[in-house]
Amino acid sequence: MSERPTRIKTWAPKGCTPVLRYSFNWKQLTVIAALGARRFYFRFVYGPIQKPDLVRFLRTLHRTIGQKLMIVWDGLPQHRSRLVSDYLRSSRGNIIVEYLPGYAPELNPSEYIWAYMKQRELGNLCRDTIGEVRAFVSRRLKSMQRRVNLIAAFWKQSGLTI
Repeated sequence: MSERPTRIKTWAPKGCTPVLRYSFNWKQLTVIAALGARRFYFRFVYGPIQKPDLVRFLRTLHRTIGQKLMIVWDGLPQHRSRLVSDYLRSSRGNIIVEYLPGYAPELNPSEYIWAYMKQRELGNLCRDTIGEVRAFVSRRLKSMQRRVNLIAAFWKQSGLTI
């Protein structure tokens, strides 16, 4: 997510071209997400995701859910880092990891969260600061969390069964 809008099709009165006004800052806000059978969890990170961010997210996720976790990950290099591997080993089998095949984003159900967000929730969004973007995105993600049918659609579209 960033201060720069994702441009999508829109409408305007005939002869009036729509104009998006936004700052040219390139501050980024990254969102880490975990998609469960009926709910998903997320956390914001300013800038790119670092290894300690993943460990903090996994630790919080495990405490929140309170059960064993099976994580299905894509090929992000941080997923295979020593810091993350050490944390997973220290979980004593409470967190198991399976990896998706390389270059297969269509199998990753969380990719459908981001596609939906960009096309339906954030399309043409113009905010002045990254803080305003975060507040808006947080509200939209929380709204999406309550939509069990939407979460089921992300799983169905990926072709993975849970």
